[in-house]
Amino acid sequence: MDGHVRRLLNRVSIALAAVATAALLQLFRHTSSSCLIGGGGPSTYASLSLAPFPRTSCDAASRRVVDPDLRLARFRASTCWSRRGAALSAAAFAPLRRLRLLGESSRVLCVAAGAGQAVDAIHAAGVGDVTGVDLVDFPPLVRRADAHNLPFFDGAFDVVLSDDPGAVTGALFPSRFAAEVERTVRRGGAIVIALDRRFGFSTVARLFRKSRVVEVRNATLDGSLVNVIILRSNRTKTNTH
Repeated sequence: MDGHVRRLLNRVSIALAAVATAALLQLFRHTSSSCLIGGGGPSTYASLSLAPFPRTSCDAASRRVVDPDLRLARFRASTCWSRRGAALSAAAFAPLRRLRLLGESSRVLCVAAGAGQAVDAIHAAGVGDVTGVDLVDFPPLVRRADAHNLPFFDGAFDVVLSDDPGAVTGALFPSRFAAEVERTVRRGGAIVIALDRRFGFSTVARLFRKSRVVEVRNATLDGSLVNVIILRSNRTKTNTH
């Protein structure tokens, strides 16, 4: 009796598996035939639904990928992009050059770099070795990395900059953010932090325990008033990361 039951259950399992496989194949066929229009080339995807959740397989189809160079060109052509670059040049790059903390051969890291305005501005200022990182990559200027755990050696950069006014105050662990910035900048190197003026810069500066403030300047970034804090690293010990 037990053997008969087992054989029956095996047959039922095989039948259910066959039905599931057939349904899956039918779903794939439906997706490939109904989500493409015209010749079926890479540019012929049907419009995606604006519903908050996909209702069909077509709603979850891949979106058309915009060429990174074209996307960057559109941003660079905007007035906001050029204004931000000019503001950074006046409030950060010029003082760094005056303090002899930035030169053409400097290695610069931009943390919380967004779309890469600061990276582009530093390149335009004549600095060739610039790396931009953020939680979301924006090729070709910005790659993905967590500011709480930067994938770089100790003292790898001459300057570490964050032009996002909310990068420090909005970080999940502000003290960890500051510690990673200090770890990756060389001794005697510069740290530049943009900070919303609503926050006291002295409170934020205290997060950088191995650096000292050398200058604070006012600037306007994207219509927001910020303090640009320039610190100099005075750390005396290098740890292996």
